[in-house]
Amino acid sequence: MPLAIALLSLPPRPLASPFSSSFFKCHASSPSTLIPLSSPSPPPPALFLPQDPKANPISSSSCSLHCPHFQSCSGCAHEHNLHHPPILDEAIQFFRTIGVSNFTFDSCRLWGWRCRAKLAVRGSSIKPLIGLYEEGTHNVVDIPECKAHHPSINAAVDLLKQAMAELNIIPYDEDKGTGELRYVQMAVTTYNTSLPASERYSKGKVQVALVWNSRNESSPSYGKLNALANYMWIRGGPKREVHLIHSIWANFQTSTNNVIFGKRWRHLLGERDFWEHVGGIDVSMAPSSFGQANTRAFDSLLHKLQKYVPYGASVVDLYAGAGVIGLSLAATRKCRSVKCVEVNKEAKLSFEKTVSRLPTTTDCSISWHQADTSKEPLSWLMGSDVVVVDPPRKGLDSSLLTALQSLSSIKIKHNLPESTERKIRTEKRPWILRQRETSVQSNGQMAQDEIQSLPQTLIYISCGWDSFKEDCMSLLSSKQWHLDKAHGYNFFPGTQSVEVLAVFKRGSGVNIKRKKSGKKKRITCGAFGHP
Repeated sequence: MPLAIALLSLPPRPLASPFSSSFFKCHASSPSTLIPLSSPSPPPPALFLPQDPKANPISSSSCSLHCPHFQSCSGCAHEHNLHHPPILDEAIQFFRTIGVSNFTFDSCRLWGWRCRAKLAVRGSSIKPLIGLYEEGTHNVVDIPECKAHHPSINAAVDLLKQAMAELNIIPYDEDKGTGELRYVQMAVTTYNTSLPASERYSKGKVQVALVWNSRNESSPSYGKLNALANYMWIRGGPKREVHLIHSIWANFQTSTNNVIFGKRWRHLLGERDFWEHVGGIDVSMAPSSFGQANTRAFDSLLHKLQKYVPYGASVVDLYAGAGVIGLSLAATRKCRSVKCVEVNKEAKLSFEKTVSRLPTTTDCSISWHQADTSKEPLSWLMGSDVVVVDPPRKGLDSSLLTALQSLSSIKIKHNLPESTERKIRTEKRPWILRQRETSVQSNGQMAQDEIQSLPQTLIYISCGWDSFKEDCMSLLSSKQWHLDKAHGYNFFPGTQSVEVLAVFKRGSGVNIKRKKSGKKKRITCGAFGHP
């Protein structure tokens, strides 16, 4: 199957600015649209900018991908009506069936939205192929003009190809296990306070992570890796008219399996710290950290989520990663306490750095726990007012789902099994970062009233539609929860997916009484009242 190859000329041409590209020629001033949806829509509905409700409707015919790689690349599943993914009508009907008539969908930015991309490197040094696998194969499709990529990613890929040709960098051969450059990860940061806010996204800089086919820095090819990094830095670094490259990292990987990254990382050039501003806070991201590909859409989701968390609440953030969601709540909702639970220990460093940049007015007991959410999940639920879950595509672990379904059987502290009560107190040796002067938590222990409290709100963020439907029906059938609100987000335009933000409340939803604010407790703890 013919593959699209990026034009390559030697000697290398001057680096073109990604910011003068026609990448955003379709509705460049309309990156995000919001659709209020109450029933399935036959033709695509009119779309309106959230910042201007009186804006003219966007024609569905103009919301097409127009990508030259669509037929061969596996990244996008459909090229028309990007604002209205095929799965959307099913989602509308599902929520309508279970009684949620005010479901909304944010179509978000339709082009140039991807700020994080992992790309395979194959082909030859003269004509490298940098892109995604063709559907059902390990044949790499070159995607130099990808319409989903932030323009800075395409510009950085072009620069990398120039460097590979000039320095004779050999792409990886999957069959033989030979070659030098296996993959590249491009991550864009739009955090730059020296620029006007309106220019920060379009002038994003790229953190480049080169996955090198060797065990470590002692490899004979390490000199070529350094030469590659220096080439990109000289031509794309801060001394150039277009400052494209934020930093360059190396990852060393020799495994023959499908795992992209090895365990060894090395910072080569540029800034070591990578920051982004989402959810009202500065967030640190290491190249090894999981990061949302669609930064703008994630920011929109976080601001919506924050509205459903009462001021002064105690929050537990499960499947927390680097704790972005929990920490954004600590800063914006004046939470009494925030616990972030994550199984991957590598996320701890990013969590520490993010905490160091929280506003000085943040007065909250904050802790990070390396733990498997599926092990004794009840211990994480107890003592929280709000539970936030952001599971992988497979959905909630069965043990956590069971615990959420059986909360009514837990009335007071002495109803808990002794092992669970002890675990609540020790909290798996939490790493406490910041603690209130009159905190309800001290030395890893929780106060009596905290231990006895049960969550009243469950906020579920889903990237897997099928698993969410199953989990949702299980929660509703238990009569422990009812679905109060649901919102959809177009995190991956051009694909058959929808990101869901669902807000569950305790009880069946019939004659539900609001939980009293507990003023006496909040005065004792120096907490904050509800909005």
